[in-house]
Amino acid sequence: MVHTGKKRTVVNFGPGPAKIPEEVLQKAQTEFLEYEHTGISVLEMSHRSPEFDGIMKETEKLLRDEMSIPNEFEVLFLQGGGSGQFAAVPMNLKFKSSSGSADYAVTGSWSAKAADEAKRYLDVNKVFTPMKPYTKIPEKSQWKFNADAAYVYYCANETVDGVEFQQPPELKYHNVPLVADISSNILSRPFDVAKHGLVFAGTQKNLGAAGLTIVIVRKDLLGHAESYTPSVLNYHENHKMNSVYNTPPVYSIYLTKLVLEWIRDKGGVHALYERNKNKSALIYDVVDDSQGFYYCPVDLSCRSNMNIPFRVGGRDGNSDLEKKFIQGAEKLDMISLKGHRSVGGIRASLYNAVSEEETRKLSEYMKEFMVTFKTEE
Repeated sequence: MVHTGKKRTVVNFGPGPAKIPEEVLQKAQTEFLEYEHTGISVLEMSHRSPEFDGIMKETEKLLRDEMSIPNEFEVLFLQGGGSGQFAAVPMNLKFKSSSGSADYAVTGSWSAKAADEAKRYLDVNKVFTPMKPYTKIPEKSQWKFNADAAYVYYCANETVDGVEFQQPPELKYHNVPLVADISSNILSRPFDVAKHGLVFAGTQKNLGAAGLTIVIVRKDLLGHAESYTPSVLNYHENHKMNSVYNTPPVYSIYLTKLVLEWIRDKGGVHALYERNKNKSALIYDVVDDSQGFYYCPVDLSCRSNMNIPFRVGGRDGNSDLEKKFIQGAEKLDMISLKGHRSVGGIRASLYNAVSEEETRKLSEYMKEFMVTFKTEE
């Protein structure tokens, strides 16, 4: 199929793989058959060629600029997604604890999975009793840290549950590195890398296509991986090989470069943060003003700007109304609004590429739907 240049009308509220900015897709389309007079597509390009080396270096530079990454951190381009990092983190950082333990803040489905995976490699201390369903981050007074922990782990934004840290957690023991999964809110808001020892993110939500995992790790944490750590998950091995220990996801890295250029041209992370706050307010305001027709279970203190879960027809949801809601949205070319299978309901993912105009379309639909169906509540 040949692209006609016609603007896409479908609004993708998917949680990931998610919407990619249309300008990025158009640029990728123009360069798809041939990248910068090389005679070949990036898809065909050797990962050891000078052309691809240039793409890698420019991607890293853009990321460092947009995230203000300090010089004492290395940037790695890896594979395996967040699930790979659930294993890589304990295998690479276990050395920091003489007792072989790590602290985990479980605030949602993804941090829970990370903690379960980490149990294969070290002892996991949950710093507070998880609050199920996941709707709130416990007060600081409830956190119990281990002075000998290898690290403290948290998920900055829970994609499934819609729980987001507004600021990184404050640690009791500052010799213990802070580790963050920022897969679903990377570059959606200002983020202080310097407060962390390691952060990672899959790129399929806010930074491009699936297949690439970015790891930002402090230099002093390199070179101490457990002997059984697979080389593809060993941060030091990958750093030594400039992220080409094995064939990297070349096209995903290229797309991330284009997305980072788009972020830069949109005014950077601070401009996007203001836009993202406006977008999420369009949805939360409808929910909060609906007199219970829509219900978001997440506490006001930690509502996510990126992933907004809500029920239709009351606190527990009305399955018939929610089905009609999704069907009606799809007729208006708004897709991927079904909530995660573990929590049900509706979920609107408002990643950077989703515009205010598109978010307003959903907001207006929610108002119209409520007027039409409130009597069936």
